[in-house]
Amino acid sequence: MARLKDKYRDEVIPALRDRLDKTNDLAVPRLEKVVISMGVGDAIVDNKRLDEAVGHLTTLSGQKPQITRARRSVAGFKLREGMPVGCRVTLRRQRMWEFLDRLIALALPRVRDFRGLSPDSFDGRGNYSLGLTEQMVFPEIDPDSVGHTQGMNITVVTTARTDEEGRELLRELGMPFQKEDQD
Repeated sequence: MARLKDKYRDEVIPALRDRLDKTNDLAVPRLEKVVISMGVGDAIVDNKRLDEAVGHLTTLSGQKPQITRARRSVAGFKLREGMPVGCRVTLRRQRMWEFLDRLIALALPRVRDFRGLSPDSFDGRGNYSLGLTEQMVFPEIDPDSVGHTQGMNITVVTTARTDEEGRELLRELGMPFQKEDQD
């Protein structure tokens, strides 16, 4: 079982129950899913860029990504409706816990000039989004196999009703947020 899930069950639920004045364990916010997406705009001219991004996302997530396609045509970008422009994967249950554990413990400390995540990147309903500029911060990605560095967006979806509940949940799980006074 994932280390982070054990920590959630044994430490985070009791701490949040007390802090948020919840009487029931099921009322405590929990993680629903993690969505990882990579936009590969250069796939318009070079289809191999998308294949490389799909391969790296498969390695990171342990499941095959879904190819995302353009919704509409944009003549200025030489983009036609239906062209592949990215990929995404939705992680739930065991894979979600394992990915989040690797993100917090291994990948974020390897980010260059890392001073903590912005505590303001919540969407108003307790879900958190962050962006990474390169995929090589994950130890699973072999730097020699990377032809082009590719950024990614990671969204953590929770059952929290407010941003403050979501922030408390992620802070208890070990997400390295910036201190409030560093603004």
